[in-house]
Amino acid sequence: MAKNDNAVSGAVGNGNAEKVQPTLNVLAQYVKDLSFESPGAPNSLRGREKAPGININVNVNANPLSEKEFDVNLTLAAKAAFDKEVLFNVELIYGGVFKIDGFPQEHMLPLLFIECPRLLFPFARQIIAEATRNGGFPPLMLDPIDFAQMFQQKMAEDQAAAKVKVS
Repeated sequence: MAKNDNAVSGAVGNGNAEKVQPTLNVLAQYVKDLSFESPGAPNSLRGREKAPGININVNVNANPLSEKEFDVNLTLAAKAAFDKEVLFNVELIYGGVFKIDGFPQEHMLPLLFIECPRLLFPFARQIIAEATRNGGFPPLMLDPIDFAQMFQQKMAEDQAAAKVKVS
């Protein structure tokens, strides 16, 4: 046993110890806000020959809680309308607390705005589907979201806005 201890001590003393692996852990997930409205019920529940138009908005926000812990909120809002009649409005703010350790600083924004919402999305999608089903409509099954593309688009918009301010 002393032989193993010496081997470990030697590795640490020589600077040959392995680096700590980067980690991304979900510490908690929660519903921050959930709203479902069906202003025209029960008339809005009747069958229709055409599908309603559905407008979906997605937003991601992240806030530090400590040096290694972050609160990430995924906001999903959907509005279904037929002609000018609103069938339903549903909005969900679904949050997660993440512990991120060992990543280089340049990876933090992609982790917070791509990977964290990617982990939250399946749960938020299920909540939206259940809310619309419980409201008397077929479940709204949101298509997967490309958070990487959303992040790249937001970064491009921010860069363009910064160039306008400089000019």
